[in-house]
Amino acid sequence: MGVKLSLRPLWSREATTGLIAGKQAAAWTTLVVECMMVLCRCGRQSVVFLGSLVMCTRGGFFRAMLVGCLLAWGAEAQAAGPKIYIVTDLEGASGVYSWAQARDNKSKETPLGQKAMEYFMGDLTAVVRGLHDAGAGEILVLDGHGAQAIVPHLMPPGAKYITGLPRPNPIEGLDGSFAGVVQLAAHSMMGTRDGVLNHTQDSVRENRYWYNGVESGELAQVAIYAGHFGVPTIMVSGDEATCRESRKFFGESCVTVAVKRWIAREAAVLYPFAETREALYEGAKRAVAAIPRCKPYKPSLPIQAKKQHLVFEGPEKEPRVVTKEVTIRDALHIYSF
Repeated sequence: MGVKLSLRPLWSREATTGLIAGKQAAAWTTLVVECMMVLCRCGRQSVVFLGSLVMCTRGGFFRAMLVGCLLAWGAEAQAAGPKIYIVTDLEGASGVYSWAQARDNKSKETPLGQKAMEYFMGDLTAVVRGLHDAGAGEILVLDGHGAQAIVPHLMPPGAKYITGLPRPNPIEGLDGSFAGVVQLAAHSMMGTRDGVLNHTQDSVRENRYWYNGVESGELAQVAIYAGHFGVPTIMVSGDEATCRESRKFFGESCVTVAVKRWIAREAAVLYPFAETREALYEGAKRAVAAIPRCKPYKPSLPIQAKKQHLVFEGPEKEPRVVTKEVTIRDALHIYSF
């Protein structure tokens, strides 16, 4: 993303005279340059601050120095490319359609579960390649599947990977320096009529969540957290229902890639890997181009939240539904309920 400025000539005769005037100007120059370069390293939010300084600084020379720092930041950012954060899951990966492939830690020890993780890593590789080929800079990948799904020896180069539990923060390392979030191998929210492996957080207790009266799944939860930092979701992959849910919450600008279609909750029409990996690669490239059009997802604060889930009281009793309501003061606490 670039910043366009329309500026009149800033280097005036007065500025030149002031520069030659003596050591005091030189000292101020050094201080301004050092301060501005620190700000430049802080990320895209500094553009607003730098721009404000440019507008309010009267001296032509110092105004020129501020503009120079702003342009330096822009050149550095353009050279590095936008930072992208990838939040992954497993249920929405190519080839995954059964709880036996993805539900818990036991699945990881079975041939079905291990294959599912390999399928997921193939999807991830395609997306990382696509992002890089589109000019992305730093890429950070979070293993967002509850049982963890990243296979270290299959990690594609060009990204860094966060895996293992517990972690200090639900989406560790995400901040305002990132230009966009990719939600890879995602699934639709609990209760979605045509969603393969649909659930929200807990597929056994069948959790359901409402934020400010809007029923929401894991797509929205990730986006709300990222929205706190002003970071939009730029791409979502999963089944057809997940892509539809993405468009509902994030609009048409967010790139969606479907890798399968619902038949039943544990049955799907699977698309061939050669096709899904190509679609994911091309989708990642489009997602980088879509960054300027994507908007952060920010529900009004505080968030009035409602959660509904099943409680099991023994094998002979039917589970009962429990509902709880709370107020969430900010987006960073979206996962605390």
